Amino acid sequence: MNNEKLQNVAADLVANFGGSVSEFRDQMQVHVPADQIAAAAIALRDSHGFEVMPDITAVDYWPQTTPRFHVVYQFNSISQDMRITLRVPLDGDAPTLDSLTGIYPNANWLERELWDMFGIKAEGHPDLRRILMPHDWEGHPLRKDYPLGYEEVQFTFNYDEIDQRKPRPKE
Repeated sequence: MNNEKLQNVAADLVANFGGSVSEFRDQMQVHVPADQIAAAAIALRDSHGFEVMPDITAVDYWPQTTPRFHVVYQFNSISQDMRITLRVPLDGDAPTLDSLTGIYPNANWLERELWDMFGIKAEGHPDLRRILMPHDWEGHPLRKDYPLGYEEVQFTFNYDEIDQRKPRPKE
């Protein structure tokens, strides 16, 4: 990995778009404000040769609300053998950010997954609808405040107790 070149890319992003740089296990991360993500992605693609955006995901820090989420973008430069991560902090329960589908076309399905699982809306997305969950599903399952429904596991030591509470079909 060309560490000096990657540090120059990170410094350029911070200088032009604000934010900060961190590094963990030789992986460079740049924190970018939400209103600058599209411009930063264009700069990565056009000025620094990051041709691929393989993934978008998010982290939910609930019950913390400022920021509640970090949207995590991975960018790769295959020709230069470099990888960089952009992290975008978002506040609140109905976060939005600009869509990157016009910059990286594969962002289409990744942003749909982000909407489906976390409820983070990509403004300007051409077809923002559920991709993994059924269309009539309520809520976003990867949010930490999503209600969990579960059935307790039945073992030999609690068999009778669980058996009494187990729902039975009506006859």
